[in-house]
Amino acid sequence: MHEKRDIKRIEQEKERWEAETLKPTLKNAPERAERFTSVSMAPVERLYTPADLPDRDFMKDLGFPGEYPYTRGVHPTMYRAKLWTMRMFAGYGTAIETNRRFKYLLQQGQMGLSTAFDLPTLMGYDSDHPFAAGEVGKCGVAIDSLADMEVLFDGIPLGEVTTSMTITSPASVLWAMYIAVCEKQGVPYHRIGGTIQNDILKEYIAQKEYIYPIEPSVRLVTDTVLFGAHHLPRWNTISISGYHIREAGATALQELAFTLADGMLYVEEAIKAGLEVDAFAPRLSFFFDCHNDLFEEVAKFRAARRLWARIVREKFEAKDPRSWLLRTHAQTAGVALTAQQPHNNIARVAIQALAGVLGGTQSLHTNAMDEAMALPTEGAATIALRTQQIIAYESGVTNTVDPLAGSYYVEALTNQMEEGAWEYFRRIEDLGGMIRAIEKGFPQREIADAAYAYQQAIEREDKIIVGVNRFTEKEEHQIPLLSIDRAAEGRQIDRLRELRRSRDKDLVVRSLDALRQAAVGKDLWGKDLLMPKILDAVRAYATQGEIMDVFREVWGEYTEPSII
Repeated sequence: MHEKRDIKRIEQEKERWEAETLKPTLKNAPERAERFTSVSMAPVERLYTPADLPDRDFMKDLGFPGEYPYTRGVHPTMYRAKLWTMRMFAGYGTAIETNRRFKYLLQQGQMGLSTAFDLPTLMGYDSDHPFAAGEVGKCGVAIDSLADMEVLFDGIPLGEVTTSMTITSPASVLWAMYIAVCEKQGVPYHRIGGTIQNDILKEYIAQKEYIYPIEPSVRLVTDTVLFGAHHLPRWNTISISGYHIREAGATALQELAFTLADGMLYVEEAIKAGLEVDAFAPRLSFFFDCHNDLFEEVAKFRAARRLWARIVREKFEAKDPRSWLLRTHAQTAGVALTAQQPHNNIARVAIQALAGVLGGTQSLHTNAMDEAMALPTEGAATIALRTQQIIAYESGVTNTVDPLAGSYYVEALTNQMEEGAWEYFRRIEDLGGMIRAIEKGFPQREIADAAYAYQQAIEREDKIIVGVNRFTEKEEHQIPLLSIDRAAEGRQIDRLRELRRSRDKDLVVRSLDALRQAAVGKDLWGKDLLMPKILDAVRAYATQGEIMDVFREVWGEYTEPSII
């Protein structure tokens, strides 16, 4: 971007500035700390200049929005034409209660739905399973069968509204239920739009909501990619998720690198299964965290787009420009919320949401101020949504594309993110690829070390958390919290048992037998595709627990090895 002689002159002038201007100032007014770091503990220099961007080529590394390498955004006009999708996470109790919350949020201006499921559903158990006791409807909505999914989306036009479903191990089953509801509404496949999280690798790395061994689990993910590529052209069959990796304690760089490494493995598996990369890559999407360090987060999003474009075009030789696009949903950092002085979380979320918007996200969820303690109340969820709307309509940041481009600091951070990610990719490749790296505990150890270092920094007060380790108050702030009706569990179990009594039992048995035979096979491209069999079982009102138990029977369950 600058001639070498210009860089040399700038370096010389910086040395002069340090001697003549900075040194006397520091003598009279020392800086607050000897060393400044980002939230990720990366060093932050006092000043950035063009000398921090040597050998950078504007067209090669930045270019223009909507063009390769997409550093400046995936669309030419970004938010000047269309704002990001405001998609608030919702789900609790039974399908009836969550349906009411969905309709309320849509009335408040939400643009798409995002579904939270309870822990039994996430782990593939029906609500009456002994392991589900006490957890039904607590951290999300309980969904046991197609009958529940019909209630969940009752009165919501699924041909017009896109839906994101935050679920991974049973993602194919819940997706099949959603498809079946769309069928009942008369929505053709080509109009069904949305996303299933479906990123199983991040479960082994961070969230730990896995069920089966890694390789059959990846097969299940690949099967959904194949089915989506052939039948649902508007559906994102994987949301490759860095969010949970970051929430587990990863740095911004680790979140970026491990997420894209997971994405590369999914691409490789789909190609092995017989798909051309351009047949499915345009429908891959991503999901990143927005933490407190605004500039670090902006740089992470910009580096992610540039990295993914180069990987898909150069490594996988995709020809369709749509395949090169990294389209992402973002969510503010739940791990950054505090139970102490919960109103402070409103300010945190606003900064985090601004980082997502300045970083160029396509979809955004803002956490509510009470989520460190409970699922959000209606009022807290509304404030979180209004935060997005104020950024969109009042802040001015949507009026120009990539407004922080050209900042020496942001561009240097973007470059550091990209270079650090390539180094992680090399280390993962040396370990034999992402599955082998996970089995050896490499990403898990990296995240654990980063989390420990950050916690130590908080305890030393090198990192200040307002209201936690500084500016504390003796009296606790009391705010209204959402309480889940304990009787909801009993109602859900009664509903499930009535379904089992009333359905066609022979049809259920036949559909599960057919699914079992397909699960035993390994021909992803031919007769052993699982999604059609899962759909048949769902349409017969087999429960998700019954379907997941078929896979447990065939594949077994995964036990994570001890990692020291």
